[in-house]
Amino acid sequence: MQGDIAVMLGRNAIKCPDNLCFWPKDNGSVRVPYLISSDYTPSEMDVILQAMKEFSTLTCVKFVNRTLQTDYLYFTPVDGCWSYLGRTGGQQIVSLNKDGCLISGVIQHEVNHALGFQHEQCRSDRDQYIKIHWENLDSANQYNFMKMDTNNLGIPYDYSSVMHYGRYAFTNATGKATIELLKDTNALIGQRYGISPTDVLRINRLYSCADVCSSLFTEEEGTVTSANTSQYNHHSNCVFLIRVPARKVLLNFETFDIRRSAGCGSDYIKIYDGDSKDSPVLVNKTCGTDHIPALFSSSNKMLIEFASDGTTSTFRAKYKTVACGVTITAMKGEFTSLNYPGIYPNNYDCTWVLSAPKGYKISVMVPSFHLENSPACVYDYMTIQEVTQSDPIVTRKLCGDAPVPAFVSSGNMVEIYIHTDRSVQSSGVRVQYEFVPLQA
Repeated sequence: MQGDIAVMLGRNAIKCPDNLCFWPKDNGSVRVPYLISSDYTPSEMDVILQAMKEFSTLTCVKFVNRTLQTDYLYFTPVDGCWSYLGRTGGQQIVSLNKDGCLISGVIQHEVNHALGFQHEQCRSDRDQYIKIHWENLDSANQYNFMKMDTNNLGIPYDYSSVMHYGRYAFTNATGKATIELLKDTNALIGQRYGISPTDVLRINRLYSCADVCSSLFTEEEGTVTSANTSQYNHHSNCVFLIRVPARKVLLNFETFDIRRSAGCGSDYIKIYDGDSKDSPVLVNKTCGTDHIPALFSSSNKMLIEFASDGTTSTFRAKYKTVACGVTITAMKGEFTSLNYPGIYPNNYDCTWVLSAPKGYKISVMVPSFHLENSPACVYDYMTIQEVTQSDPIVTRKLCGDAPVPAFVSSGNMVEIYIHTDRSVQSSGVRVQYEFVPLQA
């Protein structure tokens, strides 16, 4: 049914009498047992596990290894990508072929079916938001677009849902859409990056996840603040997951005022390099008004944990997508532009944030420097910026082949950025640095 929903014979797959097709809730969490077929390699299993982590981070649905549970999901490569709708009882197959199905958003799409969710374009109110072009569908495929009597939970229609078909799904003629958008006509539909913020809201509302405080950010850039959620006033812990479509996340705090406590035991910010609290820690529990350096993720995901037992703690941070960047905390070392000492690439942007401990300053030396020369360094250039809590950013913008004078910061954070344009290349730069005590 609808392309990827398996139907149990003799069972009404659309209605859910007495909520029997929902997974049971116990002590505030919905625990869904699962088993992954040994037909998958360890790396393929990891793709499935990673896709499930976002559910556990953002909702009260927790996926647990099956032990003796009777009802459980069984991920196995049967034939294509498909799932049953809701909990069916016993071993419940989620078919994920190795060829084409082991993509995070596809896995989450099928898991959402198993949690009880229909396709978005088959919602009962869909005719207000989309038009189905039946003339572009063969009769054998029209059943995939039949409107269903769905419970929409009072949640608006979501073009960005991971449960939405694409514009040309099942079309019988190349270039002819089967789905036309009636409102936001330029919206992206059929995305398989992952669950959307509205998908998260839908799960939390269906399963009454009242104690969950979470927000999901999926745009290429945006702002994360304590005001993004009204729940933190009476919740002790909230999470903000940033998941950009590709590349890395760069996070910069603009304001940071977290009520200080012993060991940051009550109010704090903690930041993870990934999509769960099992991910590597970028910044451990931090409170007070100390400046947090610019942070880079190693993938397209970064998680902010915010704990507060009152309303006095606030923060504001901006994020954006970047192709290259790293935060450096080692006491001394060096780094180079890409391909050094060979020719650096065109259209190259990279940032290195040198973050020294409190009580240290940063000595920067550039023993080799070769960038395209131009008046005011408008084409290829390197900037050295000292970032402090109270003073303006001090910026040096450099290009050409002239020796770069040694630079010593007054504070404990320096940002070095390299930009190249679409033509004229050179060998780039080699930078050495050392963190030294302020009194030195």
